[in-house]
Amino acid sequence: MTFPILTVIVFTPMAAGLLLFLFPSERKREIRIAALATATFSLVLSIWAYFSYDQAMNGYQFVENITWIPALGISYHVGVDGMNLPLVLLTGVVMFTGVLISWNIEDRPREFFAFLFILATGVFGVFVSLDLFQLFFFYEIAVFPMFLLIVIWGWEVTREYAAMKLTLYLFIGSVIALVGGLAMYFTAGLNSFDLIALEGAGFSIAFQRFWFPFVFFGFAVLGGIFPVHNWSPDGHVAAPTAVSMFHAGVLMKLGAFAALRVGIMLMPEGVKFWSPLILGLATVNVVYGALIAMVQTDFKYVIGFSSVSHMGLVMLGFATLNREGLTGAGLQMFSHGVMTALFFAVVGMVYDRAHTRDIPKLGGFSKVMPLVAVAFIVGGLVSMGMPGFSGFIAEFPIFMGLWQRQPIVALIAALGIVITAAYIMRVVGRVFFGKMPEEFVGHIPPITVLDKVALVMLSGILILVGVYPGVMAPLVESGVEAVLTLVGGV
Repeated sequence: MTFPILTVIVFTPMAAGLLLFLFPSERKREIRIAALATATFSLVLSIWAYFSYDQAMNGYQFVENITWIPALGISYHVGVDGMNLPLVLLTGVVMFTGVLISWNIEDRPREFFAFLFILATGVFGVFVSLDLFQLFFFYEIAVFPMFLLIVIWGWEVTREYAAMKLTLYLFIGSVIALVGGLAMYFTAGLNSFDLIALEGAGFSIAFQRFWFPFVFFGFAVLGGIFPVHNWSPDGHVAAPTAVSMFHAGVLMKLGAFAALRVGIMLMPEGVKFWSPLILGLATVNVVYGALIAMVQTDFKYVIGFSSVSHMGLVMLGFATLNREGLTGAGLQMFSHGVMTALFFAVVGMVYDRAHTRDIPKLGGFSKVMPLVAVAFIVGGLVSMGMPGFSGFIAEFPIFMGLWQRQPIVALIAALGIVITAAYIMRVVGRVFFGKMPEEFVGHIPPITVLDKVALVMLSGILILVGVYPGVMAPLVESGVEAVLTLVGGV
């Protein structure tokens, strides 16, 4: 029997989260060590799975399929290919660095790390699911802990509002997607929720065109698509640093991936019909998100709206329905995940020491936190799509695919790059350079060693993928082949 690596990856955080509740609450050091050990183990397994995948074979690997509820055709069915394996690795990276960033949390660290790990199990579970019921099951597990993490440990000013808003948006979106999923289950007549079986169900064109928007846009709410995106910046801002990293770095990819896996891959005729609308909404995402980020004075809101803008590029890549666009979208999900985790880590470090996120009140932080400044600049270069960084490797294929599909949309979306460069340079200049306000001089403590490890790790990944795209691009391309086989390309 082969080692069930995906099952271990999925359930290790859940098991650790439940075990953490057995620790006495006053044993904070032991709780932190246990959390770091769990995150390290999950990261090592994610890396192992990533580099053990045989690209020559393509298709789903590390597959496990166990009958769960036979009367309803529900199975525990997991597997990874070139599209979801990078997202498994992304989750491991963000969970590990999130624990490092949260090392000094004093307010109930036991419960904080426990809920964070339960959230991680939901995320891992969605990414590896090959059963539709199971995917929804893990999807809901991923949403609920986010509410508690924000409402308990979030920013006091808006945490209750933001947590409730986020939960309602995502719950309504998931219910709409579930209705579409049940329609597919009953129409297929297979008595099975197996996603691979449903791919060959042969739904009629009329059925696909009617039900596709239920599934795609239901999931795309979590992906931050316009106009149901405004839960996202509020959620980013209210969440504690590690949760913001998870929220923007991983959860938004959860929505995008589910929209791809269930919407596009199961109803290819539906996406062909609705792709012009997706192109239009995603273009608004890119340009509108960048413009709103440009005028923000709250450091965290800048990154929140930037995240909305860059997720628009993922949706644009999906809507191209061609090899270049889909490959770029797959790479963008990973690149954007690491980039936003890095951005929110930087914002958290600045806020923890300055106790303000008001950009006009900041300045000169490169003098006291040079590594933080360098890390933010690296993230900024990625967000601008500069050559030599992962953002270029992801965004260039998206725009190639867009140009083939709809050149006008490509030209309009390119405005987002220009605007992104403007607000990134504005933030770099005002926060990290210039004169430091007098009240901060001599009162800004240095970042910790664990903070430095997190910043170097996230920055290094963004540079590695940019300089050596062969570490990821061929894998994503192999996953795109399966999508193109179903969709046929446009």
